[in-house]
Amino acid sequence: MYDYDNRVVITLDAGGTNLVFGAMQANKFIVEPLTLPSNAGNLDKCLATMVEGFQQIIARLPEKPVAISFAFPGPADYPNGIIGGYLPNFPSFRDGVALGPFLEAKFGIPVYINNDGDLFAFGEALGGALPDVNARLEALGSTKRYKNLVGYTFGTGFGIGVVVDNRLNRGDNSCVETFCLRHKKMPDIIVEDGVAVRAIKRVYGELSGNPDHGFEPKEICEIADGKREGNVEAAKQAFAELGEIAGDAMATAVTLIDGLIVIGGGITAAGRYIMPSLLKELRAKIHQLNGNELNRVQMKVYDLDNEEEFAAFAKGDMRTLKVYGTDRYVAYDPQKRIGVMLSKLGASKAISVGAYAFALSQLDLVSGKEQ
Repeated sequence: MYDYDNRVVITLDAGGTNLVFGAMQANKFIVEPLTLPSNAGNLDKCLATMVEGFQQIIARLPEKPVAISFAFPGPADYPNGIIGGYLPNFPSFRDGVALGPFLEAKFGIPVYINNDGDLFAFGEALGGALPDVNARLEALGSTKRYKNLVGYTFGTGFGIGVVVDNRLNRGDNSCVETFCLRHKKMPDIIVEDGVAVRAIKRVYGELSGNPDHGFEPKEICEIADGKREGNVEAAKQAFAELGEIAGDAMATAVTLIDGLIVIGGGITAAGRYIMPSLLKELRAKIHQLNGNELNRVQMKVYDLDNEEEFAAFAKGDMRTLKVYGTDRYVAYDPQKRIGVMLSKLGASKAISVGAYAFALSQLDLVSGKEQ
């Protein structure tokens, strides 16, 4: 969707250290990115830097952009473009800043701000995982198609975005979150403490007996691969535990959403150590008081990055079913199934595609031309 759209949307990657400005057309960046310091601790400087960055990008464009669209850390009232609350990376925004209205007044075009997890999921739904999976299903002769997706980002936090029927679900309070679910092994602790970067570092330190190791996840992955000196088993287990804890949280969410799961973020580079325990958790059993055993997730869960599993996922359990009292037969596939895959776009590109698509979808909705 929007692969051939000529409208231009200005984008921003907002980090606590740097602001990276860009512009997209037809789902592709069309100017060299511009990086400026965030000045996140000083509201006046931060807002002035945003204005300067957007102005410089607009000056490079051959035509006027139709919107500004980007991700910004929450908490926030995203539909109204208001940022405020506990923002460690943007402390000057804590008392509340009407960022969207401010930028709209400066540039005279619509401004759309969302959570990065939301835009990641939306980008994967419109230009990544969903169309890819549906195309592969079609190529294999399957009639099954997917319109729902739960997107997760593994990084400094544990982000989530939900797309239902190809529409981004932002909730009634812009508060669709996963970080605050319970940690499987420590029920009084938030799940993010078991999934984020800090979890890998902590678990490696505990298992290796060296809590002050100073390694980052990339280096711990190199230890697991045998490319760097360290405790190999502790490194592998640190990623495996992340998979287990994340899989437990995902099982709750996907049971309610009933859609594909796509995972992005730098930590997924260690996917070979994460995915086995994550899939095991999604495929785990749960029991009734009378002892009956049930699947934790009611849909069968496939690893869509495994070619053999994808073939079985596409095949399903198709059969014919006779219509009672007639000579007619109908096709019937009783197998409920979903799949899990790692992002092929990468989190950064998926977020940008999501920001671009969100802006255009909102403009089309207003004009009555929604795709």
